[in-house]
Amino acid sequence: MTEFRFLHTSDLHLGRRFANIPQPPDGHIRGRLMAARQDAIGRIAAAARAQGAGHVVVAGDSFDTPTPSATVLRQSLAAMGEAEGIDWWLLPGNHDNLREAEPLWETVTRDGPANVHAVTETAPVDLGGAHLLPAPVGFRAEGRDLTAALPGMATPEGALRLGLAHGGVVDFTEAGGAVPPDRDRTAGLDYLALGDWHGRMQVSPRVQYPGSPEQDRFLHGRRGVCLSVTLPGPGAAPLIEEVETGVFLWAEADLPLRAGQDPAAALAALLPATGRREILQRVRASGWAGLPQQVALSRAADRAAPEFAHFELRRDGLGTLYDDADLDEIDRGGALRIAADRLKAEVDAGPPDSASAQIAGAALARLYAYVREAAE
Repeated sequence: MTEFRFLHTSDLHLGRRFANIPQPPDGHIRGRLMAARQDAIGRIAAAARAQGAGHVVVAGDSFDTPTPSATVLRQSLAAMGEAEGIDWWLLPGNHDNLREAEPLWETVTRDGPANVHAVTETAPVDLGGAHLLPAPVGFRAEGRDLTAALPGMATPEGALRLGLAHGGVVDFTEAGGAVPPDRDRTAGLDYLALGDWHGRMQVSPRVQYPGSPEQDRFLHGRRGVCLSVTLPGPGAAPLIEEVETGVFLWAEADLPLRAGQDPAAALAALLPATGRREILQRVRASGWAGLPQQVALSRAADRAAPEFAHFELRRDGLGTLYDDADLDEIDRGGALRIAADRLKAEVDAGPPDSASAQIAGAALARLYAYVREAAE
């Protein structure tokens, strides 16, 4: 038997709107993220050609909802259809499960290009070189291990067995829906292609998550990939190569500060020097800074933010050091000083991490910044 090569991807979530990302008045980051996700189809197809793979298996959640718009659906199918010589095998996942997305999968089957296949039956499929053993998701949060059917799926003797499923290998509830990490062994699989986890993860040499080909959250710290998988023969270890497909990088970084430190310089040293337009950057400031340093940090962040696709400065862990001289800069008497003193008293009244102390501290820092801006 000759080797069998394919691309493994999952969680395309075509049509995701990214409503959690603020849209600046003069920007269109949500549109860029949606376009990059849609364009991932072409990048996956290019990777398949470059790797000499004739098949792409999508381990669930091809679409973000069970009812994608006609534009998203038709453009997605058209892009896959343009990948001449490549067959796409789409498994229903949680977001596009069989129950809620029945019309979707009927449309794919009826109107989709000949090289796009909706894998909606729990039955082996002969790919011509390997047999695909799918476990489509019937409805969202089924609460059972769908791969339990794989051991009972019969294939010809000596055939390569390629499992395809969507779900987690760890279930912290009593629902019993977790995929056993040794399912490759119990089902005699040469490879188990999994989806659901959006980051790259190897469960074992034969059980793999590629993650989403275009990342969508601050968690995994790298651009999305798909997996080029070669099965040399029955029982032989698979050969796996990561192929980068992601455009955007969702990056998090910690910015610990200490009293007297220059926060602007510290932030500048932390941020990437190049490629900022394709980076969604979150910075978590922590430690301590005086009111002047708080202002300097905010201004440095405001200067850097427009260069990034998206920029967040989180300062929940940053405490403020207060000096009487700083309060004098707000006002030595009068209404502003009374307000500043009351805010300072609110900060001192409770634990530094209490909600009231943090709100009062943020308000005092904002008041200080306004006074500084007016003076300049």
